[in-house]
Amino acid sequence: MANIKPIRSERDYEAALHRISELMDTEADSPEGDELDVLVDLVELYESKQVPMGYPSPIAAIKFRMDQAGLRPADLASFIGSRAKVSEVLSGKRAITMPMARALHEHLGIPADVLLREPDVDLDDPWAAMEWSRFPVKSMAKLGWIPDRPDPAGRAEHVMRDLINRAGGLDVAGAALYRKNDHVRANAKMDPYALKAWCWQILARANENLPKADYERGTVTLDFLTKVARLSWSENGPRLAKELLVKRGISLVIEKHLPRTYLDGVALRLGDGRPVIGLTLRYDRIDNFWFCLLHELAHVGRHMDNDRGEAFVDDFTLRKLEGRREDPRETQADEWAEEALIPRSAWEASAVRDRPTTMAVMNLANALQVHPAIVAGRVRYERKNYRLLSQFVGTGEVRRQFGMVSRGNGPMT
Repeated sequence: MANIKPIRSERDYEAALHRISELMDTEADSPEGDELDVLVDLVELYESKQVPMGYPSPIAAIKFRMDQAGLRPADLASFIGSRAKVSEVLSGKRAITMPMARALHEHLGIPADVLLREPDVDLDDPWAAMEWSRFPVKSMAKLGWIPDRPDPAGRAEHVMRDLINRAGGLDVAGAALYRKNDHVRANAKMDPYALKAWCWQILARANENLPKADYERGTVTLDFLTKVARLSWSENGPRLAKELLVKRGISLVIEKHLPRTYLDGVALRLGDGRPVIGLTLRYDRIDNFWFCLLHELAHVGRHMDNDRGEAFVDDFTLRKLEGRREDPRETQADEWAEEALIPRSAWEASAVRDRPTTMAVMNLANALQVHPAIVAGRVRYERKNYRLLSQFVGTGEVRRQFGMVSRGNGPMT
C-alpha cells in the first residue's frame, strides 16, 4: 500500500480525491483496494471537519460522482428533469433546485451539504419538495393500481397520497426508503419516483391482505431458508412458498414492475413490523424466482430483524458486477441464498461443476431435492453462459402460477 499521509490542507484533499478516482476500479481484496478504503475514510474525516472550506462545489461533486459510476449527462435526466436542464446545470447556467438536489442525494449518494448550503434545508423530510407530477400515474393506471380516470397526471398528488395511506401512512412509506445508494443494489438509471410508487403498491397490497399470524423475529434462519428452498421440488413450489410464509407472518407480493425501475425484488416492513417481500418476476424463470425470494428473505433474517428496518432494493443484474462496490449486506444475503439452495459442500463435490450434463444436473437436484432449474441456474451464473441448460430453467412458468401473463424471458421495461 502506498505511503498515505493525513489530509491537512486543500491541496492534500484534492490529491486524495484524484488518487481515489484512479483507484475506483481496483479489486477490493488487494493492496490498492486497501489504499482506496483508507483514502475514503481520510477524505470523509476531513470533510466532516472542514465543511466551509473542504467541500467541492455542487457541480464538481456531481461530475465526480458521474465519473465514479460511469454515467453520461443523459443519465441524469431522470433526476434533473431533461437533457437540456442537465446541460444547463453542469455548465453552471441553471441553479440546482431542491427537487433536483433531493433526487441526486437519494439516488446517487451525493452529500446533502454539498448540494444545498441553506441552513434550514432538511433532506430527510421525504415530503417537503415532492414533485408529484413525476410519479408514473399513467402506467400505474394501466396496471390497475389506481382508478383509470381522465387526466391522471393532473390528479397525481391526490392519487399518490391515497396510495401512501394504503401503504400505511407517511411514517411507513417514508421510513428508510432510498436514503443511501450504498444500501441498495440499485441501477443508477433507476427512476426514484417509479421505485417509490412500486414499493408503496407492494406495501398497500400487503396491508390489504395481512397474514393472520404474527411475525416473530428470529423466524428466518438459514435452516428456514433451506426448508423454503426444498419446496421447489414441487411443480407448485412458488405457491407453496407463499403459503408457508403467510403462516409465519411474512407477506409475499408479486407485482409487475414499472418502466425504468430495473427491479427484481425488495424487502420492506409494514407499520406493525411484519416483513414484506416484493418480487417483480421480470425474468420469468424458476431459478430466478427461488434465488430472488431467498435473497430477500435473507435480508429479513440477517439484517432487518436486527436493525431499525431499512429497506433493501435489488437489481440482480448488478450482482458481483466487476468494479462495483456495494453494501456487504448484499453479499451476506447472496451467501445465505446460495447455501440454502445448494450447500457449498454439495456443490464442490458434484460433477456438474466441471461437466454440466443433463444427467449431472438431475443427479444433484435429486440428491438435494430441489428443482433442476436451481442447479442449472447456478451453472449458468458461474459460467456466465445463459444459453447453457436453458431447457431446465423453466422460462414462463412462474408468473403463470401467480395468475400473471408472461412476456418471455426478458424484462418488461
